[in-house]
Amino acid sequence: MNINTTNELLAVPTGPLQVSDVPPNSVDTDDQDIYFSLIIPTYKERDNIQNVVRILSQTLDEFIPGDYELIVVDDDSPDLTWEVAQSLTEEYPQLRVMRRQQERGLSSAVVRGWQVARGRILGVIDGDLQHPPEVLTQLLTKMSEGADLALASRHVDGGGVSSWSVVRRFLSRGAQVLGLVILPGVLGRVSDPMSGYFMVRRSSIAGATLNPVGYKILLEVIGRGNVRNIGEVGYVFCERQQGESKVTWKQYIDYIHHLVRLRLSTGRVGRVKQRINFPLDRFVRFGLVGLSGVFVDMVLLYLLSDPSTLGLPVTLSKLIAGETAIFNNFLWNDAWTFADVSTRQQEWHQRLKRFVKFNVICLAGLLLNVVVLQLVLNFLIPNRYIANLIAIAVATIWNFWVNLKLSWRVTDVK
Repeated sequence: MNINTTNELLAVPTGPLQVSDVPPNSVDTDDQDIYFSLIIPTYKERDNIQNVVRILSQTLDEFIPGDYELIVVDDDSPDLTWEVAQSLTEEYPQLRVMRRQQERGLSSAVVRGWQVARGRILGVIDGDLQHPPEVLTQLLTKMSEGADLALASRHVDGGGVSSWSVVRRFLSRGAQVLGLVILPGVLGRVSDPMSGYFMVRRSSIAGATLNPVGYKILLEVIGRGNVRNIGEVGYVFCERQQGESKVTWKQYIDYIHHLVRLRLSTGRVGRVKQRINFPLDRFVRFGLVGLSGVFVDMVLLYLLSDPSTLGLPVTLSKLIAGETAIFNNFLWNDAWTFADVSTRQQEWHQRLKRFVKFNVICLAGLLLNVVVLQLVLNFLIPNRYIANLIAIAVATIWNFWVNLKLSWRVTDVK
């Protein structure tokens, strides 16, 4: 029987959200290879977690005794859900607990749990008993029959919802229809793409870089994984008995964002991106930041140089406005465009180093802008406005690519 012989918290994985093709080595187990790992993502589930672990353990002990593990991944709940779960590990040796303090989000919590899981089959279930645990045995049966992914669905025989309002039913179905329009190749394969209750073979998602938004990890698994055979089992979605619901309007916005991003990264645009190896999403953010810099530059130039305001010389005003715009762009790029790198290098001297590089590269980009403008204007297109647009485009690509390679890169990380 595979058991956890220590009640220490699991270390939180870092880096890309990728699941390895083989279970990770673990110093606290004798046998690394187990059949099933079930992730329970939690946030403020103190009142539910003990009952969830008890019921899941009873269910799986009867079906696959000793060949499973439960992994609670808690997003540092203020009600100390992780601490309650950790206190249960002596009574339930198959239970392991992870406390995340730097990341947030249900979908990424699931993947982080899968990254430390030892099972050949990886699953996820809510931590609030809205997913009936007894359905696990039916899902595991589907997997044993050859499915790559087994899904608990509300929209097949035996499925449904217990007491949803008309509005919530409308929103759920509307989200599904919208998904079918935006991403038919993914959502069209299952009857309940909004489900968060499923299991998948490790081999089907091994090596794929998952990039989920919000709650709907299933979309990532089907869209980016190698999932061929899908089995579905009906279940009735129950209302929670303890704790508070996490469903808000933000989840629906995240869902739409996720659909669009998955569409762009897996469709024709995605294939083009893979061929040219160009980070289009990051470039779009860089471009939007650049537009904000143009606004800052124009406003400051007016306030500093206009006779009705300060009336400073135009050259001096432009220097101040331009440098302020560069500083504005650096702050936004550091906090948004390249946040995955900057959050790992937060020392003041590291930020200063990035800013100096950014400044020099932008000044070089300005020089490049002028050169391209003159070349296009004199030899290709004798129209100053079209030539200027081409020059701006070339300088923007230059600024982005060189900053990507030199300013925001992982260095000096212990």
